Amino acid sequence: MDINILKKLGFSDKAASTYLALLCLGPSSVRNLAKKTEMNRGTIYDSLKWLRESGLVTFYEKEAKQYFVAEDPEKLYEMTERRNEELQEVNKKLKDVVMELRSVYDKGGERPVARYYEKGDIRKILEDVLEKFEKTGEMAYRAYSDQNIREFLYQGFETYSDARVAKGISVKVVSTGGGGSLRGLDERKWLEIKKTTPTYIIIYPGNTAYISLDAKGDPVGVVIENEGVYQTQKGIFDVVWDKI
Repeated sequence: MDINILKKLGFSDKAASTYLALLCLGPSSVRNLAKKTEMNRGTIYDSLKWLRESGLVTFYEKEAKQYFVAEDPEKLYEMTERRNEELQEVNKKLKDVVMELRSVYDKGGERPVARYYEKGDIRKILEDVLEKFEKTGEMAYRAYSDQNIREFLYQGFETYSDARVAKGISVKVVSTGGGGSLRGLDERKWLEIKKTTPTYIIIYPGNTAYISLDAKGDPVGVVIENEGVYQTQKGIFDVVWDKI
């Protein structure tokens, strides 16, 4: 039998094995259960304790020995109903808990948080850019683009620009090196730098993303989530933009 359904009800592997052994053996001592499941008696006792508390097992004494009996499997439905009732109670209290946790989370935002992305996950950065605008209501971001990284930027999310335009999100891009084309709701200026490194920088609400190439030539990324860093990079970008 696949015990995954039991595990979804809260059974541990050992509790599930003990329960199934009881169903097969009928009334059994701890010793017989240990032999059947090949687990030690301490583990059997712990599993039986949980099963009894869950209303799935009872016991009786005979000739100074304890024998354990599995209840009718229909009891599993009752267990599910109790879980649902408990979840409903939790859901009623969750709003206050979430508000409290949110206050802790917001305080944590005072410290920069860095998220790293390996090759193949760069699209997650672009997805995050779009999601942030849905949450914040802001409709514009800024970016530095280098010609040596552009071909890697949209791998796995080739329709990103179309999705951005469809959402009404605009972007200002400062390009280092040549190339670059307009796709809609975007402005582009070019900045001549004698020596550039293949790095794409996206400055979007509360975040600054850096996408570059590693020693193997594969794209990697890091996103710094911090309002202070975001505002600083945004301010520097605006000064550069106005002077080009």
